[in-house]
Amino acid sequence: MERLARQIEFIAEVDRLKEIFRQTILINSRRPENDAEHSWHLCLCVIVLAEHAESGKLDVLRVLKMVILHDLVEIDAGDTFAYDTAGMADQHEREARAADRIFGLLPADQAAEFRALWDEFEEKATPEAKFATAVDRFQPMLLNVRTQGHAWRKHGITHARVTARNQHIAAGCPALWEYASKMIADAVERGDLAR
Repeated sequence: MERLARQIEFIAEVDRLKEIFRQTILINSRRPENDAEHSWHLCLCVIVLAEHAESGKLDVLRVLKMVILHDLVEIDAGDTFAYDTAGMADQHEREARAADRIFGLLPADQAAEFRALWDEFEEKATPEAKFATAVDRFQPMLLNVRTQGHAWRKHGITHARVTARNQHIAAGCPALWEYASKMIADAVERGDLAR
């Protein structure tokens, strides 16, 4: 019963992810997206787009685990906006402490597995982590494009910054980067993203 109790405690704790709001807004209602919605959308993106991954032998379940787990740390660390250079200075440190606490709620074997998956995502070295990162970078870009550059405009983000932050999508999914590059160019052409 102790194992089950710890698992239930973890499940209850991570419900808090639904209350962490991001800078991106939803396409239709235009309200801020929360982290739980982002994680769900990422999982769906992984399932739909896996055939385009750079690696032909992708472990899709491993990728799904990474994308569903990687933002749980924002329960403690908060969401750091992708272009917030000051917030990024200590982001990894804050998130690593959060990973220790949140995954530490689980039984030791699950805590170690989940922390290893979080670390793998952060290191971006395996084909699965590269693809997970590619999809994680693409999803907010898609929402920005479909909301006339809402977060980009709000924060004065330029084409150069969007390209610099996201160009490594190509490492995990070249076809997705090609598509994203066209989205970025079209957003600049429409005036939704500053040159």
